[in-house]
Amino acid sequence: MDPTSDPYTKAFWQALRRDTCHIVGSVLGRARRQLHFWILALLIGIAAGCAALGFRLGISWIQTTIYGADDLTLASVARDLPWLWVLVVPVMGGLAVGLILDRFTPDGRVRTVSDVIEGAALDGGRVEVREGLASATASLITLGTGGSSGREGPVVHLAGVVSTAVARRIKASPVTGRELLGCAVAGAVAASFNAPIAGALFAHEVVLRHFATRAFAPIAIAAVAGTVINRLQFGGLTEFILPVEPDLAFHIELPAFMVLGLVSALVAAAMMSGIFRADRLATRAMSAIGWPRWSRPALAGLALGMIAIPFPHIIGVGYETTAAALSGQISLAQAIMFAVVKALAVAITLGGRMGGGVFSPALVMGSLTGLAFGIIATTLAPGYSGSVNV
Repeated sequence: MDPTSDPYTKAFWQALRRDTCHIVGSVLGRARRQLHFWILALLIGIAAGCAALGFRLGISWIQTTIYGADDLTLASVARDLPWLWVLVVPVMGGLAVGLILDRFTPDGRVRTVSDVIEGAALDGGRVEVREGLASATASLITLGTGGSSGREGPVVHLAGVVSTAVARRIKASPVTGRELLGCAVAGAVAASFNAPIAGALFAHEVVLRHFATRAFAPIAIAAVAGTVINRLQFGGLTEFILPVEPDLAFHIELPAFMVLGLVSALVAAAMMSGIFRADRLATRAMSAIGWPRWSRPALAGLALGMIAIPFPHIIGVGYETTAAALSGQISLAQAIMFAVVKALAVAITLGGRMGGGVFSPALVMGSLTGLAFGIIATTLAPGYSGSVNV
């Protein structure tokens, strides 16, 4: 007798086949959706990397057109420019920024990383598109015409604009929207620094604030895609190259590194406090004089121009100053003076609502602080410092 002729056995095999087909179909469906999302993450990483690259090249083009040099040599070239030109250019840039923000944003301020974090936490991974594009344009003008801030903050929000456009197009859920935002941010940061690991970690730790397995692979794909975009333009070139290879006596110098970390934290806290105080002071001053809000960046540009005449190192992102500090080409007095003036210029730029971020200024301040600390430490205790093999 055929076992399958039994009705109970036949029902069992039919149920088994049905359940097996359902499981296999479900697995294949999830795999297909996962593959589609990974492809989307790749495309978003490429788009965000292109946005970051375009923003960087745009800053260099404006600086070269106006000052005759980009950020890598801008401070040296600006010393030889007519003082009136150095004074007027930031004012004109600030005026353009003020008019753009007044027209396209309700509050007259640029959107930066904090708005991206807010979008990830509260708005399903969405950020403001119209205001974000206006903010990117304002920051581009700010950095190209003498503002003293960074390019990474605007780039992160610009990446958020890219992911928001895609999320709206596909009607993504809040969870998917946040993951798309993480992919865009990872691609943009990786393209900015030629560093895929840094881009992925930034997206997980700062924007998404988790390391969920679901988001790990697409964010890694987007970060690699952003890095490839950078390397297609600049190759494997790093931002800063040290002229020597240090031989650190780590066990002896470890206490000094701990002290340096505390000193750097105090410097960072002072710089951030100065930015907040400058913003409050500028807000009260604008209310007192009753001028329109679009004039605020122009007034900040005037103050920056006056500072840039004797201290041209404050113009732009500041990579030339950072490279000089890392290679030890600045004296102790210059390092301290440059750090104080740079912090003042950053506070004026951001307090004046000109645009830009704080990451690149933090690199400048960190390099100057580290150089000053190293000179003092090795002078006080030369026997406890590691040797340098040239």
